[in-house]
Amino acid sequence: MDFKDLVQKRRSIRKFTDERVTDEQLRLILRAGLMAPTGHGQRGWQFVVVDDPQKLQAIAQCRPAGSDFVKDAAVAIVVCYDASATDVWVEDASIAAVTMQYQTTDLGLGSCWCQVRLRGNAEGVSASETIKQLLGLADNIEVECVLGIGHPAIERKLQDEEKLNWDCVKR
Repeated sequence: MDFKDLVQKRRSIRKFTDERVTDEQLRLILRAGLMAPTGHGQRGWQFVVVDDPQKLQAIAQCRPAGSDFVKDAAVAIVVCYDASATDVWVEDASIAAVTMQYQTTDLGLGSCWCQVRLRGNAEGVSASETIKQLLGLADNIEVECVLGIGHPAIERKLQDEEKLNWDCVKR
């Protein structure tokens, strides 16, 4: 599949089968994240792999909405960064996460991004702090997002090129 097709095929998948993600697939996904560009070559990210069903369930409850799909994922990758390392950690972590999502799609797997930074639960507790406590992460580590990954239980249509808003492009 060429990159143009990969970009069109990548969709948010929130329903997964029970089939596990192989160690080789997971290694390739993590490799993609580790190869993503960073500002000033900092590479201050950390990727925490979670496949324990109880921890997936707890992560799925870190926000009041939009995170429930994580409990049914075969694996979650918590994308973190040492925020003291650079002022562009949000961008660096985001680029790594999207790079992993493209690799996931290329492998025939599905993924969905769960935003964590600046989100909280119904009681106002930070989703990032909840996940940091659950995983025992250091205080200087910030959580940008969680990627739920697994074998798609649904088939999504390709992105519709007819709906692209070219008006936002200025030349």
